[in-house]
Amino acid sequence: MTQVKTAISIQEILFEETENIAREMQIPRSQVVSLALEEFIQRYRNRKLLKEINAAYEVPATENEAESLEKMRSHQRRLGGDEVW
Repeated sequence: MTQVKTAISIQEILFEETENIAREMQIPRSQVVSLALEEFIQRYRNRKLLKEINAAYEVPATENEAESLEKMRSHQRRLGGDEVW
């Protein structure tokens, strides 16, 4: 994987914590920053995807879909399931 050098400005406390973590983990400081960025990016993408999924489900159900959903809920209740859709 190609690496790119960059200069960033961060709060001193973050720099110190990064230094401490790198020392504890015995890895370069840049690797700590890369790991943190990877996690941030993944969480960002997950939140974005969740918003898109929720937006898709905000579309009101058609009358047929609503009827089917109510039948499924009723059936689930009769089965004694705790979870109801």
